[in-house]
Amino acid sequence: MEGTLSMKPTELRRKEKLKIVQTENLSKWYGEVMGVNDVTLTIHPGITGLLGPNGAGKTSLIKVMTGQLKPNQGKVKVLNQPVWNNPDLTKQVGYCPDIELAYQFMTGFEFVTFFATLSGYDKTETESRSLQVLEIVDMLPAKDRPIASYSKGMRQRIKLAQALVHEPELLFLDEPLTGLDPNGRRHVISLLKELADKGISIVVSSHILYEIEALTETILLIHQGRILAEGTISDIRELIDEHPHKVYLSTDEPRRLAQVCLPFEDILSVTFVNGDDVVDKSETKKADDIIIETVKPDTFYARLPQLLIENDLNVSQLYSPDDNLSSVFKYLVG
Repeated sequence: MEGTLSMKPTELRRKEKLKIVQTENLSKWYGEVMGVNDVTLTIHPGITGLLGPNGAGKTSLIKVMTGQLKPNQGKVKVLNQPVWNNPDLTKQVGYCPDIELAYQFMTGFEFVTFFATLSGYDKTETESRSLQVLEIVDMLPAKDRPIASYSKGMRQRIKLAQALVHEPELLFLDEPLTGLDPNGRRHVISLLKELADKGISIVVSSHILYEIEALTETILLIHQGRILAEGTISDIRELIDEHPHKVYLSTDEPRRLAQVCLPFEDILSVTFVNGDDVVDKSETKKADDIIIETVKPDTFYARLPQLLIENDLNVSQLYSPDDNLSSVFKYLVG
């Protein structure tokens, strides 16, 4: 992003083992409702995805980590500093909320300059920084329009602009891709990756799993205020190896492919997609494409090429819905 904010990493961020966020037995409740439930975690530099369905506790956790909510119990440190009642930390942290903007009467430019002023910049620097971040998020053409006239996607981008205007070391983004069209989503994802390359650490929440897959391999899965799992997508996939794995195959000889695959012990069943028939070890029926269910996907994928060659079979398409993060999350919360 030439000609934009420098956003260079500090000496601390160059340390590979720096702990960006640390929590210990962290809990936040509202009366009898538990928002964050005994969470102990460590977040390192880079992009970390916080995944969970609506109501899982993502927003509560982010608000505790940004000092907006005081925890009922436990500890939290951000950039190795205590969070609660620490105004100096706000100069190092950017926050993009998930709620609709309350500043409907302002223009986009006024909104961003307002937050730049709160960061202590003089008028000249405030205007300069605001124009730069508006360009970054592709909102310069609409900067003089009132926020009330913005689409939801435009509001997301203007919120991101205010979160960047003071060159934070760490960004907390709560559902930042909601409401964006495909082009806007690609633009923001690309931007976040560029920011991470420049040394800014990002914690981004979403209930849309493929959005996080497009951003990072490092994830935290949260459900009912608890962290279910953390690590890379590959790490978490290992937790569900005992679950059956479905593989879709398109072939001009589905019956023969089924017959070739069924004798192996790791194959549980074959489903003919268009025939709605499930076959077990004892029978097959003629149909079109097939779904093979296996308990050992790595073994199946390793064996398949040789199996196709030896039996002169053609497969025009192969994919598995169980290879994506959505399946991982479904298994873990189930």
